[in-house]
Amino acid sequence: MKSVYLLFLQRLDLTLGKLCTFIAGFGGILLLSIALMTLSSVLGRALFSNPIQGDVELVQLACAVSIASFLPYTQFHKANIIVDFFTMQCSEKSKSWLDGFSALVVFFSMSLIAWRLLIGCIVIKENGETSMLIAIPLWMAYLLMLPGFFLTSIVALTQACQYFHIASIREESSE
Repeated sequence: MKSVYLLFLQRLDLTLGKLCTFIAGFGGILLLSIALMTLSSVLGRALFSNPIQGDVELVQLACAVSIASFLPYTQFHKANIIVDFFTMQCSEKSKSWLDGFSALVVFFSMSLIAWRLLIGCIVIKENGETSMLIAIPLWMAYLLMLPGFFLTSIVALTQACQYFHIASIREESSE
């Protein structure tokens, strides 16, 4: 039974890793596009007195989407900032339990944000809200941020399961 569970976690981990990399790649391409657009807007303003209309709005919306796209990759690679000053003296079993608990906190917080983004997306679409200068429908940015937060919550939940599994193995081996 344990081998089936471990095999499932390994395959899930591989699939999540690919999804996280894909979404982060999308965020990177979006960020590069924003940089190029900003460069052309600044050059257009300096050389021809003709900047790109609404460039600030585009940068704001695209930055939000790109940041949301990087979250799953960061969570998957355990690259978030941690403060291990207080846990340096803890046993490996205790660290695994604490890491599992923190992954659960990330899961619940990202799930809550994803849920509220979805509700916000629906409400903003129903209200027809758009950006001020170039009238971009704001619900699109909310919709594009959803996969990042949703995938981050899924990654955090799987990591919590992995940490708790490791902690339980360490408990069994210490007995």
